Amino acid sequence: MVAGWEWDGTLFSGTAAYYERGRLPYAPGLADALAEVLRPDGKGRLIDVGCGPGTIALSLTHLFGEVVGVDPDRGMIAEAGRRAADRGVGERTRWVRARAEDLPAGLGTFAVASFGQSFHWMDRDLVAATVRDMLQPGGALVHISDLKTEDRTLGGLPYPAVPREAVDDLVKRYLGPVRRAGRGVLPQGTPGGEAEVFARAGFSGPRRLVVPGGQALERTFDDVVAWVFSMSFSAPHLFDGRRDDFEGDLRRLLREASPAGRFSERGPSTEVFVWRKDPSGH
Repeated sequence: MVAGWEWDGTLFSGTAAYYERGRLPYAPGLADALAEVLRPDGKGRLIDVGCGPGTIALSLTHLFGEVVGVDPDRGMIAEAGRRAADRGVGERTRWVRARAEDLPAGLGTFAVASFGQSFHWMDRDLVAATVRDMLQPGGALVHISDLKTEDRTLGGLPYPAVPREAVDDLVKRYLGPVRRAGRGVLPQGTPGGEAEVFARAGFSGPRRLVVPGGQALERTFDDVVAWVFSMSFSAPHLFDGRRDDFEGDLRRLLREASPAGRFSERGPSTEVFVWRKDPSGH
């Protein structure tokens, strides 16, 4: 948890409907890479903590007997359930509206726990210790994020890059210079240092994987608008009665950056850290 900031239920309010279209995908080989490392038997249970609309959980349902997604946002849980039904895996998935700090919440034990770019929003020491107790002996905690250190240049791609700096400046014009987060602000952003937290909780490891991305992606204006509204710091509700004005300015900015109506991007690589609970359970 960030010092001086307190979580509240509006953090991702209204963003769920924009996730699938707006967020860039994880690397295409992520599920296969995790299957190779985790060696699931198809019968175990996965808990995805901070599951959002089920992005990670739904990509791994074929590896487990049951997948449980936990998220405090009502819209995220509803979207995850809808997507699970659309994919025909509703009977093997369960979506629980709860904060990670409310675990174990009677959910039982698991072979694997995953965090997909969600851990930084939590009381990290508390959640890491609780999840460790929920894992079976020898179970795995998997921390998943975009690889932040790579250069995703657009050489050879047909359209310009998304003008991210200009979009960020526009958001600040409407919402102020300090990053918004729910009803509060995050002047210093979200915390890092996950390795120290997991080590303190008693996990061993980690084993690091980098699943390569780099695939060419084509993004429309609607995709970019969805990306902006999928972020906590530019969630739709933060604009109050000025949302339409903001979206109009955003679309004008995008048209100026790419009259063709398209942007090029490369998919990010995915960085994975696999931590283990002692096989003896100690």
